[in-house]
Formats: sequence, C-alpha cells, structure tokens
Amino acid sequence: MRAPFGVLALQGDFAAHATAFRDIGVPVREVRRVAELEGLAGIVIPGGESTTLLNLMRDEPWFEGLRRLHDSGAILAGTCAGAILLSREVRPRQPSLALLDAIIERNAWGRQVDSFEARVDAPVLGGPMDAVFIRAPRFRALFPDVEVLARHAGEPVLVRQGRVVACTFHPELTRSRGLHRYLADGCRPVGATRSALTRVARSSSGLTAPSI
Repeated sequence: MRAPFGVLALQGDFAAHATAFRDIGVPVREVRRVAELEGLAGIVIPGGESTTLLNLMRDEPWFEGLRRLHDSGAILAGTCAGAILLSREVRPRQPSLALLDAIIERNAWGRQVDSFEARVDAPVLGGPMDAVFIRAPRFRALFPDVEVLARHAGEPVLVRQGRVVACTFHPELTRSRGLHRYLADGCRPVGATRSALTRVARSSSGLTAPSI
C-alpha cells in the first residue's frame, strides 16, 4: 500500500493541497498533530501566514518532528509561507526549520492588492505551469546546492535541495497538478532530459550565494 502524503493542516490553504493530491490518486493525510507525521512519504507546509503558523506550532514540538520526518527519508515541501519556514534565513528575521540553504524575504512581491497570476517556466515539471502569487516571498539568495526548478520573469520561484522543495507561489489554487505529481513521484522529473535538468540547475538567476 502506498504511503500517504501529508499536508500540514494547522492554518492556510491545506484543503486545496489535499484536493490536488486526491485529484492525481495519491492518498493524503491532513496532519494536525506531531504524532500524525509517522509513516508519511512526505509533507507539504502550505501557504497562509508564516507568523500565525509559528504561533500555532508552539503547542507541540513541530520543528523536531518535521526534522525527524526529513531525516527518515521523507520529502518536505513548502508553498509560499511554507517556503519561508523551510529557508535557512528569513527577512525580516523569524524562526525557521533552516532545511533549505536559501535567504528568503517575506511579502517581497507586495501586499494583498499586489497579488497576481502568471505562467512560470518549469522544465522539470514538463513545461510552463500556472501559478498564483499572494503576498508572495522572494528568494534573495541561493546557496550552491540549491537547484532552480522554475522561474518567473527570470527569478527563481521553485527550488529544490535534496528532499526539500520550496516555491513562492500557490500551485494548489490552479488546475495544474505538476508539482503535486512531482512530489508524489519522489521528485522525479517529468518530460525533461538530463541535459535540460543540468541547464536549469546551473543557469544563473542573478542571485549571489553567500559563502557558508
């Protein structure tokens, strides 16, 4: 039996992520307690409000539980606020899991009124996909081990480091299921050759990766 993919269901648009996994036939578990992380193939930390999510996580040892899940071989993914919680450094500063070697800035695309929809170039997922940016963060720096999987207007908006995947937009609010399928398939590329993957990973984004 296939292990379920989890969606952290404390706050944010977790229900839309759960629907996206069900749409592609993947068993899903809405996770509200640390104990429910057991046995997952991976988990998505959804968009919402990162500071509110941090407050809700105070009741249980969520950071320890999520790090244990990652150490067990599971995939950790974050969308929008979830990407903030995964990144090594957050601006303005706030606590994070620090599992992704990136510097990210909260609300860097603007306020709620500045939200927009766009098509992003995602060769690893099989081509362009729809994306919704809502008070979206921006990656301000990526370290060398972080691969860029998708861009908007030349900027990285979807990245991966090992079993950690983060995007600054909301794929679950569109009909596109490419990212959820990519996660459920263990982060195996869709419709991309090895040479194409190498070009995506190595191409310059104009970001400067600070030395570690």
